[in-house]
Amino acid sequence: MKTKIAEYLKALLKNTEKYLVIEDEIAYIKDPVFWIVRHRVSAEYLKSVIRLYGHRKRGIIERIVRFLLFRQNSNGSWNEIHPNYNQESALVTSFVGEALLLALPYLEGELKERTENALWKARNYVLSSEIRGGYFLKSKLYTADYLNVDATCGAFLAQYYKVFGDKEALGGAKRAARRVCTFQEKDGAFPYAVNRGNEKYPLNVPCIHYQGVTLYYLSKVQEVIREEWLKECMLKGTQWLLNVQRNDGKFDWSKSGLMFAYYLTGAYAFGIASFVYTSQWDEKYLENATKLLPILRENTPNIVLRWEKGKWRDFPRDVAVSFKSAWLESYPVKHKLFRLGYAVYRQIARRRFSEDVREDMIFKSVTKLFGIKASTVEPSKNFPDMFMTSEVLDCLSYALTFLKGGIP
Repeated sequence: MKTKIAEYLKALLKNTEKYLVIEDEIAYIKDPVFWIVRHRVSAEYLKSVIRLYGHRKRGIIERIVRFLLFRQNSNGSWNEIHPNYNQESALVTSFVGEALLLALPYLEGELKERTENALWKARNYVLSSEIRGGYFLKSKLYTADYLNVDATCGAFLAQYYKVFGDKEALGGAKRAARRVCTFQEKDGAFPYAVNRGNEKYPLNVPCIHYQGVTLYYLSKVQEVIREEWLKECMLKGTQWLLNVQRNDGKFDWSKSGLMFAYYLTGAYAFGIASFVYTSQWDEKYLENATKLLPILRENTPNIVLRWEKGKWRDFPRDVAVSFKSAWLESYPVKHKLFRLGYAVYRQIARRRFSEDVREDMIFKSVTKLFGIKASTVEPSKNFPDMFMTSEVLDCLSYALTFLKGGIP
């Protein structure tokens, strides 16, 4: 399994490098579809380069670090950059902060000093985003308590403690993990959000993609704090993920109720990382991780597709799957019908392909018609997604470090 993951990962990294822009002393990844430069994408790419190649790629590491330092806001944050918005985010600050922590051993002199200073400011910004015990505000636009955000902020703070021995950061990490586990359902599922925030309806639904995301970032907290209660929480959460995996390795999306995270290919990478980490306590999860890799391969023609592909002959069956998803939780019937329409929209989109979706009129019309956030209704065609690719790179390179023998 280790060799297969490494082979896939190195090929994906090579394909991603085609979109690496080098300008004098800086470097970053530019999105080939939306032509934007996301901080998270460059940060996730940086992490995978460090884990796979280390000092052999020192020049690129330094250039990406300089780019990220240049783009940091004066308050210590980094912006979440999306095709439809650009705003400060504790979530993205945590992604970038973790990448810079990983880069520190490869930096020297003034660049290392600047990076340490940037990390201190990032640490302060993330801690200042904690509304109450372990509840971290994602951004001004998204104010609900999203458990995956709490876990991600906690992961950065835990890793900050690991490098600098900062006990205040450690406290924040523990509070974040404790909050996530407090809201875990009896069956092991993590609801996507535990309050409404500025969402129209509460998003307290199970989600396969964000189950893996939450487990992944909890593992980065557990790696540092080694608490029995967190181990038990993660084992329950991983068992839920196992229970929604079919015999052919694919996930049963009828058990997933978050429409804008429906069929995301990144779910398979987060699943691999979660299963691999938990396998240190129970080796049975390695088999589940092994089943996920072929599905990722099927959905990586060059870089990773946004959504898991589907076949038209299976469309009637998948509409039935979407009906089950739409009826999860106790929403008003009108909203359930909207959710069903959204799910069917996704079923169609994942079966169509385009390398250019920037002028997708269906996407714009649906967004305008229903008056909903443009970030949660996406194009009507499947496309090669650099955002999803960067998540896969990060997850799999991290998973490799926990397999016997480490990275080959």
